[in-house]
Amino acid sequence: MSEPKSPTPTPAGDTYKGWVFKWTNYIKGYQRRWFVLSNGLLSYYRTQAEMGHTCRGTINLATAVISVDDACNFVISNGGAQTYHLKASSEVERQRWITALELAKAKAARMQAESDDSGDDFSPSSLPVGGGQGMGSQNSEVQSTLRTLGSKVEDLSTCNDLISKHGSALQRSLSELDSLRLTGEAGDKIRQVTERATLFRITSNAMINACRDFLALAQTHSKRWQKALQAEREQRVRLEEALEQLAKQHNHLERAFRGGAQVHAIVDNTGATGSRKGEASDEDDDNEFFDAMEEAPEFITVPADPQFHKRSSSNASGLNSDMCADDQSLNEEPLTMNQESPSQELVPLKKRRTRIPDKPNYSLNLWSIMKNCIGKDLSKIPMPVNFNEPISMLQRLSEDLEYHELLDKAAKCHSSLEQMCYVVAFCVSAYSTTVYRTGKPFNPLLGETFELDRQRESGYRSLCEQVSHHPPAAAHHAISDRGWTLRQEITVASKFRGKYLSIMPLGTIHAIFEKSNNHYTWKKVTTTVHNIIVGKLWIDQSGEIDIVNHTTGDRCHLKFAPYSYFSRDVARKVTGVVMDKAGKAHYVLSGTWDEKMEFSRVMQSSRGGENGTEGKQKTVYQTLKARELWKRNPLPEGAESMYYFTALALTLNEPEEGVAPTDSRRRPDQRLMEDGRWDEANSEKQRLEEKQRSARREREREAASQRASGHSEEGAPHDSHRALWFESCEDQITGEQVHIYKGGYWETKELGTWEGCPDIF
Repeated sequence: MSEPKSPTPTPAGDTYKGWVFKWTNYIKGYQRRWFVLSNGLLSYYRTQAEMGHTCRGTINLATAVISVDDACNFVISNGGAQTYHLKASSEVERQRWITALELAKAKAARMQAESDDSGDDFSPSSLPVGGGQGMGSQNSEVQSTLRTLGSKVEDLSTCNDLISKHGSALQRSLSELDSLRLTGEAGDKIRQVTERATLFRITSNAMINACRDFLALAQTHSKRWQKALQAEREQRVRLEEALEQLAKQHNHLERAFRGGAQVHAIVDNTGATGSRKGEASDEDDDNEFFDAMEEAPEFITVPADPQFHKRSSSNASGLNSDMCADDQSLNEEPLTMNQESPSQELVPLKKRRTRIPDKPNYSLNLWSIMKNCIGKDLSKIPMPVNFNEPISMLQRLSEDLEYHELLDKAAKCHSSLEQMCYVVAFCVSAYSTTVYRTGKPFNPLLGETFELDRQRESGYRSLCEQVSHHPPAAAHHAISDRGWTLRQEITVASKFRGKYLSIMPLGTIHAIFEKSNNHYTWKKVTTTVHNIIVGKLWIDQSGEIDIVNHTTGDRCHLKFAPYSYFSRDVARKVTGVVMDKAGKAHYVLSGTWDEKMEFSRVMQSSRGGENGTEGKQKTVYQTLKARELWKRNPLPEGAESMYYFTALALTLNEPEEGVAPTDSRRRPDQRLMEDGRWDEANSEKQRLEEKQRSARREREREAASQRASGHSEEGAPHDSHRALWFESCEDQITGEQVHIYKGGYWETKELGTWEGCPDIF
């Protein structure tokens, strides 16, 4: 196939236009594009007709680098942010473009320099107050550089004096030799040496004068440099704010569009062999050197035929009668959260706090600490409290109960499939508290506990205990008067990868409902903290979860889509389908883990590949209109200065009487940090960690002595620690070795006898 003939670019004043072949990707290779060079900017379009409305990309030549690859190829790069690989139709045409680009670059650079010269009247006193410490450090750096240059020029001046002194002596000696009136070859040599000595003195004087001129020039333009630095700093801040605002508006518009749409499609891919490309580059279908691939949608839903709505309202068949019965509990009003007996209502509920001290603005050299952690498990590395939030991992684990009312509603359901919907929503809701929480919880000490007694307010009690230190593991047990029990043992594995931190929770979560005896299990997905070293920290959740009802065989496969800049889909998306034991779909779930989840009743499904690309089997579900299942509670006022804690999280570390001596509320370093006394908190944290290490060494010595005396069983662990409120056993459902609550804590609390608790603080 012959290449289309490219007309010769035509200059028009300061404008230069023409067709050039531009590299797009490895699939499409070079594609012909219309390039326009004007006012120091090189822009390109797919066609000439696009010039009035759609620019595909622009490079500022003032700071660009232009290089030639081979006969017809050339490259334009702007500091790595943008790179255009171009190919002309001939060497002559390529040379014309190179010449035009170099001229435009020189002119743009000259205009920029002239623009900079206009700011020589800048003075440090005109800096805005918000310039802050960063600009002050930049000023001091410039001044320090000027002082260094001045010192070096003084050194050169000293050398010049010495050169002048010895040069004069040399010339006198040469003059004396010349006065001897030697003839022949000796006289020629003396004259030659005299000339060279004179040239050497002239050159050294010129060098010193040039250095003095350089210093004077640097001092003259230092103010302009300072202004340029400040202008760049302010422009960067403005661009960051504008980009953040634009992203929020874009996200809001996307959600408004999706919320108003009546057609939702759910396509279940089975045996997918391909995926479509993300298309967020400067062209509709041509990516600029990006390999980012975006998976096909997890599913698509289409509205069911009107006959389903009519039949369901008239209960014309047993199937739809069952459907209405199933939907009935999903339409129930939220449970009343204060269902105490009349005698209990006479006692006012405890008023919980709504604020904690604001987070201090302490600076920290992050890289000096994190550079030694790459590839390691952070749970084994002592970290300062500057990385933390004033809450322990046990308290963070208790935050899973933020939306406990979802389990309350699930306990009232008559259908296990309806119940599954609420269990799925509860599973997703546990991640909504993490969206802004970039601080690290305190690693609990071995034997540390945390109780969350909300029986009077919400009907449940929760207890956590740190049952292992290496690997760190926490056991959690919550039981509600409203008919459900939640238990889990979580071990957190974390790896620092340089740019991001991966947190992998290991362990299974169990939810058991008393009335139906339904037993659900699931695991947690991976949490990733991005921009650890450079940029603004942000959290993402990604992975897949299978929620299984071991009593009935019902299951739901949930997918947490990883964030992708190139994806057109809504960020933080979660999708899933609730199926019975036979694999028949009953509900479709969709939403985001930071905002809300919705469910749609499946009325009909069809399988086939006619709507998909080759190699894909798709299941299309016809559903009733989607309804809200769960929605995130708004953050308290001023949350940004309180570690982005939720209303529940603000109360978790509130001092409370009657709790165990090992409770996280009594931990001194955590309390000092919450009060803003971080230096004291770091010292106290080191003391507690050393105390824990000493206790571990003592247990290991006791275990070793027992083995030596033959009192211990063969294969007994080196560390003899046993959890106080949980016992180790094999889980009958999963077969895992787990810790399950053995009882006694709440009875001990009523008696107030805590003699059996270890001294860990």
